[in-house]
Amino acid sequence: MEIKQRLNIMRFTLFFALLLVALFLAGCSESFTDPRDGQVYKVVQIGNVTWFAQNLNYEVDGSACPEGDSRNCEKYGRLYTWEAAQSICPEGWLLPDSLDFAKLVEHAGGLAQAGDALKATDGWFKKGNGSDAFGFKALPAGFRSVEGAYDGIGGYAYLWSATETLDGLAYYLFLDFSSKAAGLNAFGKGDFRSVRCIKKP
Repeated sequence: MEIKQRLNIMRFTLFFALLLVALFLAGCSESFTDPRDGQVYKVVQIGNVTWFAQNLNYEVDGSACPEGDSRNCEKYGRLYTWEAAQSICPEGWLLPDSLDFAKLVEHAGGLAQAGDALKATDGWFKKGNGSDAFGFKALPAGFRSVEGAYDGIGGYAYLWSATETLDGLAYYLFLDFSSKAAGLNAFGKGDFRSVRCIKKP
C-alpha cells in the first residue's frame, strides 16, 4: 500500500510539473495574426505595454526590404519612411512614441544597458548579440537613406517613433552591435527604418 501511495504521489508530482511547463510555454508563445495579410507576429509584454517581438513586415508604398532583397524582409521585416510608419500598424495597434521607447529603455536597465537586454541572441555581427532578457528580439535591419542607399544591416537597428522634434526630425530607438547601450536619436523623416507596434491601451 505504501509503495502504491508513493507511486501515485510521484505521478501527481510529474503531472503537475508538466502542467506548469506547458502553461509557461503557452505564456511565452503569444502571437498576433495581422488580418490584412495573415502574417503572424510574436508579441511580448514588457512592463505594462505589449510589443511586437518582431519588426513589422506589411508591404505598402513607402516601404522596402533591407538591402532591397525580399529574403531580408522575411528575417528583418520591412523598412518604412516615417510618414508611412504613422498608419502602418494593424487595427488595435499603434506606432510607439518617444515616451513609450523611453519607458522601454528604463525597464530594460537604462540607456547604458538596454541595448544588450533588447537585442536578439543572434543575428548581430562581430559578437554584438544581446541577452534578449525580455524577449524583444531586436534585429539589425539597418536603414535606407532618402537617396536610396542601404546601410547598417547586421550592425544597427533603427525603430521609428511617432514623435517629431521641433525642427521637423523624428525620434527613433537606436541599437548598435558594438555597444550594450541604447539611444533615442532623431533624424530625417525620409529615411526608411524599422517599425515595432504596441497594443493600444
